[in-house]
Amino acid sequence: MAPILDIKGLYKNYGSTEILKDINVAIEPGDFLVLVGPSGCGKSTLLNCIAGLEPITGGSLSIGGQDMSNVSPKDRDIAMVFQSYALYPTMTVAKNITFGMKVRGVDQAEQDAKLERVAEQLQIKPLLNRRPSQLSGGQRQRVAMGRALVRDPKLFLFDEPLSNLDAKLRVEMRTEIKALHQNLGATMVYVTHDQIEAMTLATKIVVMKGGVIQQIGTPSEIYNRPANMFVADFMGSPAMNLIPAKATANGNGSVIEITGADGTPITLKDTGTSGLPNDVIIGVRPEDIAEAGQRSGESLQQAECRIDIVEPAGADTFVVTHLGGKAVTARLHAETTAKAGQPQMLSFDLSKVSYFVPATGERLN
Repeated sequence: MAPILDIKGLYKNYGSTEILKDINVAIEPGDFLVLVGPSGCGKSTLLNCIAGLEPITGGSLSIGGQDMSNVSPKDRDIAMVFQSYALYPTMTVAKNITFGMKVRGVDQAEQDAKLERVAEQLQIKPLLNRRPSQLSGGQRQRVAMGRALVRDPKLFLFDEPLSNLDAKLRVEMRTEIKALHQNLGATMVYVTHDQIEAMTLATKIVVMKGGVIQQIGTPSEIYNRPANMFVADFMGSPAMNLIPAKATANGNGSVIEITGADGTPITLKDTGTSGLPNDVIIGVRPEDIAEAGQRSGESLQQAECRIDIVEPAGADTFVVTHLGGKAVTARLHAETTAKAGQPQMLSFDLSKVSYFVPATGERLN
């Protein structure tokens, strides 16, 4: 199946400053691609290049098999939902949604049919005669989405559409966007700095930093096998623990030695990983550290750790200890007996850990 969006060797410069560097991305029809990264990483610039709002400096960009590198935005068969909603304040909701179709000369009967369908999908039928000033933030975002949906484009583009909403409404709208994608089977490109949005919405994630793609993969691949320490630290809440350690060969496996809070070494045996350098960073997710005795399996290794902080969080309790000179977070069950200032036996699931090169941050295993 040919990619609906195919970006090859794309560069974007402002004068002598490189903003995007050798971007290569391809997505299939029906994919939900999320561009994620910290502020200034280039994700919105890349979206604007896809939309044609920014000219590219080098490389190529194709939509639906046609080269769109130098094509006007109106001829790219795309629809865009902006962070600021960008609604016409003097028009009603209905007119905001149908205005683009009216400009393109779409038949009135078709306009009415599409308005009816989209208003039903987004549950905004009671709002059609209101103006944007009479709507809440969530309602305005639905209208902006409705204006895009009536286009039936090859590609939907979303530029941080939920960033202006409160936390509860963000969750609700995220669910609605996910449902829309599943029901429509549309191809979407979505920009966010929120890694929870990226993980929950995407079929494919592009993690960016400094205008460079760090990793492309499914949410599971990004989360479980981060390509480097930046991805490991950025994707996940709480983030993956990154602990300096020493590794020595032990048959077909390795012995991992970590400095404990009091300076004494903690030794863990990883029977499934070999060939590690002496200096290594071990990456372990908080959920892969449990109270001793709560889980069983050959990959579990126990160590006594002093608990510094206990943070009840409803269904879970997060505890913080110090290993390798770093604060390390563990996600324990809500009924844990762990107490601040006291030692606690914790088990580490070494089948789930990642190893990284300290100097470069690149993944080893």
